[in-house]
Amino acid sequence: MPRFDTYPLQPTFGMRHYAFGERAIAERLGKAGLPDRSVAETWEVSDHPGAPALVSNGAYAGQTLRSLVERFPDELVAPGWQGPHFPLLLKFLDASHQLPIHLHPDDSVARQRFGEPNGKNEAWHVIWAEPAAVVYVGLKSEVSRGVFEEAALAGRLKELMHEHPVVAGDTVHVPGGVLHTFGPGMLVFEVQQTSDLAASVMPADVYGRPLSREQWLANIHETFELMTSTATPRPSAGTTVVSGGVRRTSCCVDPNFVLERWTFAGEVSANPGDAGCATLTNLGAPLTISTPNGQLTLERASSCILPAALGEVQLSVRDERGADLLVCH
Repeated sequence: MPRFDTYPLQPTFGMRHYAFGERAIAERLGKAGLPDRSVAETWEVSDHPGAPALVSNGAYAGQTLRSLVERFPDELVAPGWQGPHFPLLLKFLDASHQLPIHLHPDDSVARQRFGEPNGKNEAWHVIWAEPAAVVYVGLKSEVSRGVFEEAALAGRLKELMHEHPVVAGDTVHVPGGVLHTFGPGMLVFEVQQTSDLAASVMPADVYGRPLSREQWLANIHETFELMTSTATPRPSAGTTVVSGGVRRTSCCVDPNFVLERWTFAGEVSANPGDAGCATLTNLGAPLTISTPNGQLTLERASSCILPAALGEVQLSVRDERGADLLVCH
């Protein structure tokens, strides 16, 4: 068996230039390496075929995340892991304009209808929001196919959905099969299952290109059929505890992932993933991650993977404002 070199892996990121984005990821979040044009999404950690990440540092530089999952599932993801891909997909989303009203299939539908290994549960963590920012998640009550179609064609579907105001620091946990949208005026971090299956009720695609009426109607019908959940998620500020010098806010607990926000000053020792892998996404000053095999400096608006076999690491920040991390595991 080949030996796994255990160190923090920094993946390359992909971009999506959808119609709802502008320049918030670069200008409000300060992410480096973006083009001088609108960027709706950056895929920070991705093992999806549409945006396969490469490792950019260390012994595995230039290799795909997928190849490492296939070769070292126990050491990278978790002991006994048998999934076909890295289980988490992380994004920054610029909702300068409203996202399409859409949904993602749940696991059962993804397997039975699309032949995919899983659907898409997701959680949105609000990094920035204008004072009037809202999310729309789930229907207020059960509706017939005819009522749903009529509202979608008239552009009035939001009237049938739960509307909630949001502020920075809120998290919304959205299971597969729930109709949703958010924006305008928001910048969001999203953690989700590794999937890009979606169905939309909008008259144009995500790039703003108009659809034929036939295709639009077909999409509305498909969305109605895939609306399998009656969940009505609400924004939550989470619950916070202080332990080992770290202020930890539990933002979301899903069967497939946990999302936390960590703040601390100076240096701490931690094993964010316990027995499994973890990801760190830096919202603050440069963070130094020290391990027995060397160091990694994680810049603002960058992400890395801590493999399951890595264990405890030292996290330190010299900036007087302290560290501000989103931790997924």
